[in-house]
Amino acid sequence: MKLLRKIIVGMMFGFICHVSWAADGFDLLREEKIGNLRIDLPEKEVKKAISCKEIRGADKLWGADGAYHQEWAYADCGIILDMVSDKKRGAKKVAAITLIAPSTLSTQRGIRIGSSTQEVMKAYKPFWNEEESDSNQFVAGSIYGGLIFTHKKKKVSGIFLGAAAE
Repeated sequence: MKLLRKIIVGMMFGFICHVSWAADGFDLLREEKIGNLRIDLPEKEVKKAISCKEIRGADKLWGADGAYHQEWAYADCGIILDMVSDKKRGAKKVAAITLIAPSTLSTQRGIRIGSSTQEVMKAYKPFWNEEESDSNQFVAGSIYGGLIFTHKKKKVSGIFLGAAAE
Protein backbone atom coordinates (compact mmCIF):
# COMPACT_ATOMS: atom_id res chain seq x y z
CA MET A 1 0.00 0.00 0.00
CA LYS A 2 2.84 2.40 0.83
CA LEU A 3 4.42 1.76 -2.56
CA LEU A 4 1.12 2.47 -4.34
CA ARG A 5 0.70 5.70 -2.36
CA LYS A 6 4.24 6.81 -3.29
CA ILE A 7 3.57 6.09 -6.95
CA ILE A 8 0.29 8.03 -6.93
CA VAL A 9 1.82 10.99 -5.06
CA GLY A 10 4.78 10.98 -7.45
CA MET A 11 2.51 10.92 -10.48
CA MET A 12 0.40 13.78 -9.09
CA PHE A 13 3.52 15.84 -8.34
CA GLY A 14 4.86 15.21 -11.84
CA PHE A 15 1.54 16.16 -13.43
CA ILE A 16 1.25 19.37 -11.40
CA CYS A 17 4.82 20.40 -12.19
CA HIS A 18 4.39 19.57 -15.87
CA VAL A 19 1.23 21.67 -16.14
CA SER A 20 2.73 24.63 -14.29
CA TRP A 21 5.94 24.55 -16.32
CA ALA A 22 4.08 24.16 -19.61
CA ALA A 23 1.92 27.18 -18.90
CA ASP A 24 4.60 29.45 -17.40
CA GLY A 25 3.83 32.90 -18.84
CA PHE A 26 7.31 34.15 -18.08
CA ASP A 27 8.79 31.39 -20.24
CA LEU A 28 6.43 32.54 -22.97
CA LEU A 29 7.55 36.14 -22.44
CA ARG A 30 11.24 35.19 -22.68
CA GLU A 31 10.92 32.82 -25.63
CA GLU A 32 8.24 34.40 -27.85
CA LYS A 33 9.19 36.41 -30.93
CA ILE A 34 7.07 38.65 -33.10
CA GLY A 35 8.75 38.68 -36.47
CA ASN A 36 12.41 39.27 -35.56
CA LEU A 37 11.46 41.23 -32.44
CA ARG A 38 11.68 39.85 -28.90
CA ILE A 39 11.84 41.09 -25.32
CA ASP A 40 15.34 42.34 -24.35
CA LEU A 41 16.37 42.82 -28.00
CA PRO A 42 19.08 45.55 -28.02
CA GLU A 43 18.32 48.79 -29.87
CA LYS A 44 21.00 48.08 -32.52
CA GLU A 45 19.12 44.90 -33.47
CA VAL A 46 15.78 46.76 -33.47
CA LYS A 47 17.15 49.21 -36.03
CA LYS A 48 18.13 46.28 -38.27
CA ALA A 49 14.75 44.54 -37.86
CA ILE A 50 12.44 47.48 -38.67
CA SER A 51 12.73 49.51 -41.86
CA CYS A 52 9.82 51.94 -41.31
CA LYS A 53 10.14 55.55 -40.19
CA GLU A 54 10.65 55.79 -36.43
CA ILE A 55 9.15 58.39 -34.09
CA ARG A 56 10.57 58.45 -30.56
CA GLY A 57 8.78 59.75 -27.51
CA ALA A 58 10.38 61.35 -24.47
CA ASP A 59 12.67 59.34 -22.19
CA LYS A 60 10.63 59.01 -18.96
CA LEU A 61 11.55 57.61 -15.56
CA TRP A 62 8.95 55.12 -14.31
CA GLY A 63 8.50 54.81 -10.58
CA ALA A 64 7.20 51.24 -10.94
CA ASP A 65 10.54 49.83 -12.07
CA GLY A 66 13.01 52.72 -11.65
CA ALA A 67 14.00 52.51 -15.33
CA TYR A 68 13.80 54.97 -18.20
CA HIS A 69 11.16 54.12 -20.81
CA GLN A 70 10.79 55.54 -24.29
CA GLU A 71 8.14 54.78 -26.91
CA TRP A 72 9.42 54.05 -30.39
CA ALA A 73 6.53 54.12 -32.87
CA TYR A 74 6.59 52.85 -36.45
CA ALA A 75 3.14 53.90 -37.71
CA ASP A 76 3.69 52.68 -41.28
CA CYS A 77 4.55 49.21 -39.93
CA GLY A 78 1.94 49.10 -37.14
CA ILE A 79 4.61 48.58 -34.46
CA ILE A 80 5.02 50.34 -31.11
CA LEU A 81 7.95 49.43 -28.87
CA ASP A 82 8.50 50.26 -25.21
CA MET A 83 12.27 50.68 -25.03
CA VAL A 84 13.95 50.68 -21.62
CA SER A 85 17.33 51.60 -20.13
CA ASP A 86 18.85 52.00 -16.69
CA LYS A 87 20.03 55.55 -17.42
CA LYS A 88 18.42 58.50 -19.17
CA ARG A 89 19.47 58.38 -22.83
CA GLY A 90 21.26 55.09 -22.10
CA ALA A 91 21.48 52.07 -24.40
CA LYS A 92 18.01 50.63 -24.67
CA LYS A 93 16.41 47.23 -25.11
CA VAL A 94 12.85 46.11 -25.89
CA ALA A 95 10.58 45.94 -22.83
CA ALA A 96 7.27 45.48 -24.69
CA ILE A 97 5.98 45.10 -28.24
CA THR A 98 2.57 46.24 -29.52
CA LEU A 99 1.22 45.43 -32.98
CA ILE A 100 -1.73 47.14 -34.63
CA ALA A 101 -2.89 47.44 -38.25
CA PRO A 102 -1.20 47.58 -40.73
CA SER A 103 1.37 45.25 -39.15
CA THR A 104 2.11 42.07 -41.09
CA LEU A 105 4.34 40.52 -38.40
CA SER A 106 3.27 37.30 -36.74
CA THR A 107 4.04 35.45 -33.53
CA GLN A 108 6.07 32.25 -33.54
CA ARG A 109 2.82 30.32 -33.73
CA GLY A 110 1.62 32.25 -36.79
CA ILE A 111 -0.88 34.65 -35.19
CA ARG A 112 -1.08 38.12 -36.74
CA ILE A 113 -3.47 41.04 -37.03
CA GLY A 114 -6.61 39.61 -38.67
CA SER A 115 -6.18 36.05 -37.32
CA SER A 116 -9.37 34.52 -35.94
CA THR A 117 -10.09 33.99 -32.25
CA GLN A 118 -10.20 30.25 -32.99
CA GLU A 119 -6.67 30.37 -34.43
CA VAL A 120 -5.45 32.14 -31.29
CA MET A 121 -7.08 29.54 -29.04
CA LYS A 122 -5.61 26.68 -31.04
CA ALA A 123 -2.10 28.19 -31.04
CA TYR A 124 -1.95 29.42 -27.43
CA LYS A 125 -4.38 27.25 -25.46
CA PRO A 126 -1.59 25.74 -23.28
CA PHE A 127 -0.77 29.29 -22.12
CA TRP A 128 -4.37 30.58 -21.87
CA ASN A 129 -5.04 32.51 -18.67
CA GLU A 130 -8.81 32.23 -18.54
CA GLU A 131 -9.06 34.31 -15.36
CA GLU A 132 -7.33 37.35 -16.90
CA SER A 133 -9.00 36.98 -20.31
CA ASP A 134 -12.41 38.34 -21.31
CA SER A 135 -14.58 38.51 -24.42
CA ASN A 136 -12.30 41.16 -25.98
CA GLN A 137 -8.89 39.89 -24.86
CA PHE A 138 -7.12 36.53 -24.84
CA VAL A 139 -4.27 36.49 -22.31
CA ALA A 140 -1.53 33.93 -22.88
CA GLY A 141 0.68 33.72 -19.81
CA SER A 142 -0.22 36.62 -17.57
CA ILE A 143 -0.82 40.36 -17.64
CA TYR A 144 2.43 40.47 -15.63
CA GLY A 145 4.32 38.89 -18.51
CA GLY A 146 2.92 37.30 -21.63
CA LEU A 147 0.93 37.85 -24.80
CA ILE A 148 -2.37 39.71 -24.98
CA PHE A 149 -4.49 39.41 -28.12
CA THR A 150 -7.20 42.05 -28.49
CA HIS A 151 -10.22 41.01 -30.58
CA LYS A 152 -12.85 42.89 -32.58
CA LYS A 153 -15.53 40.95 -34.46
CA LYS A 154 -13.73 37.65 -33.66
CA LYS A 155 -10.51 38.83 -35.36
CA VAL A 156 -7.22 39.90 -33.78
CA SER A 157 -6.95 43.70 -33.85
CA GLY A 158 -3.94 44.07 -31.54
CA ILE A 159 -1.09 42.01 -30.13
CA PHE A 160 0.91 42.93 -27.04
CA LEU A 161 3.99 41.10 -25.76
CA GLY A 162 5.33 42.23 -22.40
CA ALA A 163 4.14 43.11 -18.92
CA ALA A 164 0.82 44.97 -19.00
CA ALA A 165 0.79 45.33 -15.19
CA GLU A 166 3.42 45.63 -12.48
